Amino acid sequence: MASKELKGTRVLLLGLGRLGGGVATAKWLSKKGVELTITDMLSAHTLENSLKQLKGIHAHYVLGKHDKRDIDWVDTVVVNPGVSYKNEYVQYAIVSGKQVENDCSLFFQIARGDLIAITGTRGKTTTSIWTYFLLSKLCKTAVLGGNQPDKALLKIIPATQPGVPTILELSSFQLEFYRIGLPAPRIAAITNILGDHLNRYCNEEEYACAKAQIIANQNEDDFLILNADNNWTKNFLAMKPRAQLYFVSSKKIGAAKNGIYIGASSLSLQENGKIVPLCSISLFQKKWGRHNVWNLAYAVLSSYLYARYVSEKNNAKIQKKFSLQKFKALVKKYMNQLPLVPLRQEIVRASKKLTVINDSAATSPDAVIQALRRFLPSSRGKLALITGGTDKNLAFEELAKYIKANLKPDQIVFLKGSATQKLLRELDWTKFPYRHDLICDDLKTCLKKAITLNPALILFSPGSASFEKFKNEFDRGAQFAALAKKLI
Repeated sequence: MASKELKGTRVLLLGLGRLGGGVATAKWLSKKGVELTITDMLSAHTLENSLKQLKGIHAHYVLGKHDKRDIDWVDTVVVNPGVSYKNEYVQYAIVSGKQVENDCSLFFQIARGDLIAITGTRGKTTTSIWTYFLLSKLCKTAVLGGNQPDKALLKIIPATQPGVPTILELSSFQLEFYRIGLPAPRIAAITNILGDHLNRYCNEEEYACAKAQIIANQNEDDFLILNADNNWTKNFLAMKPRAQLYFVSSKKIGAAKNGIYIGASSLSLQENGKIVPLCSISLFQKKWGRHNVWNLAYAVLSSYLYARYVSEKNNAKIQKKFSLQKFKALVKKYMNQLPLVPLRQEIVRASKKLTVINDSAATSPDAVIQALRRFLPSSRGKLALITGGTDKNLAFEELAKYIKANLKPDQIVFLKGSATQKLLRELDWTKFPYRHDLICDDLKTCLKKAITLNPALILFSPGSASFEKFKNEFDRGAQFAALAKKLI
């Protein structure tokens, strides 16, 4: 659907939401000259901030409910990512023969240029930002957007241009409506699949299938990067993807395969039977942690494939023939200048006595384990963990085992929530004697308690969702950063 086809039609935005994506979609639709209806189950009071941003937008609002009559009246239903494809009103729209879209499906129909789409459970934000950083150095011009604050898909459409790489971070929620027949990303990457969002999906398989939509429309001219070490990769390969396959692995890649091998101290490119050392990762790994080496590998491989195979045909800004030596030099130069990613193990306060880490984007238990693996060694045993929040129907058994093996009772402060209760039950099973006086009602009290433990490092890594106490993980992270600035 071209944007000009929307002009003069009736469109329903199903779900405005409080996180900004619905606002960006509403503004975009308004500019297209549609007759717009916006509906949401939340009240006007709850949506106050979103509604303020839409002042001047001509739209009919139905708040506090959805109504099937609104669907009957329109030509197209645009679904906010916060609304599941299984929602009864979405299904009613489909059965009624309405055109059903979301920001992702609209974007792929309208955007121009070369698209690099990155998804996965862990690492997709960092990988996307680092890929954008490397390609902006290589191509001089690049675009970043997707599942990130202030870079909504529809908002960045004007910046997409032929010959310019656009790097997209895509969530499973967005990919639910990416259907067969839409344009494909030239390069797609699935960083990994781990249990997540099981409050939305019936099981991990349904969640993985949503992620797999990213490869549905690729052909032999496109590229797909998979995690050779992840258990779900065999399922993606069973789908017989048509794209050219590349892998990232910490194990030796088979001779017939192409990709990047993550060694103990270096990254190596393997392609067409040849192995080429790319860069040392010893200092990088010490600074960023082993898990970020994987994100670096995905960013480097995505940038390599674009520079080597896509840009020569499409990007006039890269005038000279690709040189692997020059690419290696670029990676070595800029891997030490990669930007910090907000709320992903972000250092928000640092002094000789105390370092404070804001890992608010850690919304699953495995992310907490990753953070502890990175920061425990450097804290010399003086780390205080603040964790807990809202349940997403995830398992906390492994996190409880890791805590019992690596932390003492006076090293962990709990923020009350439904997920916290699950973690505490698992800790009870392991007979870990956590301190009840370190279970807190609010984030401010958590931080105050953590400070009294006299740590060298405070790690805020919730390992759960945020919605019982915060608007989202970004609001949670902003509040923690403000508290750290005020209290420390």
